[in-house]
Amino acid sequence: MSDPNHVHGHEVMEMMIASGESYTRDTLRAAIHEKFGQATRFFTCSAEQMTADELIDFLESRGKFQPTDGSEGFQTDPSKICNH
Repeated sequence: MSDPNHVHGHEVMEMMIASGESYTRDTLRAAIHEKFGQATRFFTCSAEQMTADELIDFLESRGKFQPTDGSEGFQTDPSKICNH
């Protein structure tokens, strides 16, 4: 059984794609906390126990975000989600 307070970063990226919205760091953090809860920790293929802010930093450093046209925000793309 998986731990509901331990979520893969791909779920955050899928949430971003499904919303169709553009995010800033602040709005993405708020959306993550609303959907998954503030106590949730995130993991990826190469990192564990990240807070929402640490996950945002991690995804940004890995080039998972792309700027959106006409705004200061960003989005992600299904091609940015690794499949392993």
